[in-house]
Amino acid sequence: MAGREDLSKHILPVSATMVGVCMTVITILQLAPKNGISEWADNLIALDSLVFLASTMLSYWSIRHKENLIMIEKLADRCFMVGMLFMVGINFLVAFELF
Repeated sequence: MAGREDLSKHILPVSATMVGVCMTVITILQLAPKNGISEWADNLIALDSLVFLASTMLSYWSIRHKENLIMIEKLADRCFMVGMLFMVGINFLVAFELF
């Protein structure tokens, strides 16, 4: 079980960083010309930051509370993967629309 326990310790800093990345992208999108896609992207990235925040909180919770470690780690991992897939999708949308 020692290997599984390390998963949360890896998810926590990366997902917290991704929250910061989402906030940075929202700030940068404010500088882009206002069209339909930039407004949609702002909202989608804001939602994505909430998914990463959930992953961060679940990772922290699993580190602090060992009784439900496996279940909480799986939830944190799934939130992280959903957030990453969502971010890639949004990036494709913005890239094809702007360029």
